[in-house]
Amino acid sequence: MYLLIEFLDELVFGIGETAWPLIRTDLHLTYTQIGLLLSLPGIIAALIEPFLGILGDVWKRRMLIIGGGIFFTLSLVLTAISNSFLPLLISFIIFFPASGAFVGLSQAALMDSAPGRHAQNMARWTFAGSLGNVLGPILLGLFVYFGFGWRGTYALLAVVSALCLIAAFRLVPPDDRSISHLPSFKSVFDGFRSAFSALKRREVWRWLILLEFSDLMMDVFLSFLALYFVDVARTTNAQAGIAVTTWLALGMLTDIIFIRYIDRQPDGMKYLRRTASLELIAFSVFLLVPGFIPKLIAIVFVNIFNTGWYPILKGSLYSALPGQSASIMAIEAVTTPAAKLFPLLVGLLADKFGLGSAIWLLLLGPFALMIGLPRKNLIPRT
Repeated sequence: MYLLIEFLDELVFGIGETAWPLIRTDLHLTYTQIGLLLSLPGIIAALIEPFLGILGDVWKRRMLIIGGGIFFTLSLVLTAISNSFLPLLISFIIFFPASGAFVGLSQAALMDSAPGRHAQNMARWTFAGSLGNVLGPILLGLFVYFGFGWRGTYALLAVVSALCLIAAFRLVPPDDRSISHLPSFKSVFDGFRSAFSALKRREVWRWLILLEFSDLMMDVFLSFLALYFVDVARTTNAQAGIAVTTWLALGMLTDIIFIRYIDRQPDGMKYLRRTASLELIAFSVFLLVPGFIPKLIAIVFVNIFNTGWYPILKGSLYSALPGQSASIMAIEAVTTPAAKLFPLLVGLLADKFGLGSAIWLLLLGPFALMIGLPRKNLIPRT
């Protein structure tokens, strides 16, 4: 059930990232407005999710997952009917914390199901998301082809989300550690104190910061990928869709392979350092080569070289905080607001200097990994 919820979340994400040129044209959005849509909801969610995470450890995690699913579905309905920037922004502001409860707490529950296999289960989680990412652009393409457009696609997503929510009512088990009554202020306060005491540890800061920087070469890059092909590479919307679909399909394939690879990986830190160096080269080549086909070939290598970054880094964070899986949502709120400014910064720079220049900022991702990774392997072996 938890993997199904992640699949749905990434299905929404895959459709949204491919639909940006269509949404931008339909609602007459600027790069700055797109940057706000990608940044502000995440910053607001970072203020809400710490409470959801703490409650997920000390109260009814199942109820929070179901409640998140309800708002998740409602936000998709609002996105489908949005006719200007402001309603779309409101729908995103609802969606982000709803996803935190629905998806983030589901991830925590999955991690608790096998404490000794965090990196391995994160690899499976990542594959479920990749599958949703791949199907998203295909679904959007079909709906656009048959005249339903991006709005019709989001309406279908709302229906699928409602069905997933019904399944969650039946399949998500209660948390044995949760209490039946409302938590006291003291229990919530103690939960926050326990969670944030982890921030005294250098190891926790390392994984938090590297996770945010690594995302520059994953979700942040994907957010601008379709717009980059249309506005910088001067391709058609269809070609931009091909580029996004290629990125997502390849990601799904490499995530499948990585599930088997992670069990045999003797040194995850060495793997991350090497791939970060290769990613730096591959992304620079992607930005420099002209033409649709050369850039399409280049993003294949960009995608390959960031394989495994998220499951290794996130799994390392879970392993550094045993027994506090849901509270990680609270801890991540320390770095998330600053990290969510990256899309806005790219949007502001794109409006001033052009997207082709602004997107070079994403090279900070592999640079951070090359500098910040420990010199020895910290992935727990099972």
